[in-house]
Amino acid sequence: MQFSYLVTFQHPDPSARISDEDRQRIRACVEDTPALSRARLYTPSAAKDYYTNDGPSPIFAMQLDFERLADLESAIASGGHLLQLATGDYSSLATCAVEQQVMARRPFPVLDSHAQVPQGALPCQFLVHYPGRAENFDDWLAYYLSHHPQIMKFFDGVREIEIFTRVDWVDAMPWKRVHYMQRNKLMFDSADAITRAMNSPIRHEMRADFEKFPPFEGSNIHHPMWAETLFAPTP
Repeated sequence: MQFSYLVTFQHPDPSARISDEDRQRIRACVEDTPALSRARLYTPSAAKDYYTNDGPSPIFAMQLDFERLADLESAIASGGHLLQLATGDYSSLATCAVEQQVMARRPFPVLDSHAQVPQGALPCQFLVHYPGRAENFDDWLAYYLSHHPQIMKFFDGVREIEIFTRVDWVDAMPWKRVHYMQRNKLMFDSADAITRAMNSPIRHEMRADFEKFPPFEGSNIHHPMWAETLFAPTP
């Protein structure tokens, strides 16, 4: 099991975009993070889901993966490498509201993980989070992990399934801490592939399973985003 540092930048203008200069500077900082195993940098995309419409995607988001929680916490501690992301001058993100959360990352199998992304393009990820609370969280999570990803894997064209669950963590970042009870991310080759999947019979099976979840409040939020993947340099 890995641990992920999840950061979301929400701009007051939903049509705003991160500048290429800011994205490249953030990319360079992230790539130099000690003990980082993988990173995902997300920018807004658009797709249509049969059941939900949660508005425009955030201007920017990051998923930074580590093998050990201690290494992740070191990167976001006082004097940690990633503190420069919060103190740096990124003008296109200056007015953003920023949320952060550390979670355990749980990969689940898919039927075909071989991506078919056109040259020069990025795959598209469907980011989902559950901001509310369950009546009995242990029962809710046990049901979710043993039922929902087992249906997700039958989406045509899904290349990756990751489910994130809560952990306690320590940090010195100035950003707002959130404690969403669970997140999941589905990777597809394109935004069109997400739209096809979210209007397919499997989507209706997903909805039927959603209706069987143990009682909870807060529903869920869905955002499609382009995903750039960075891997730690080989020693």
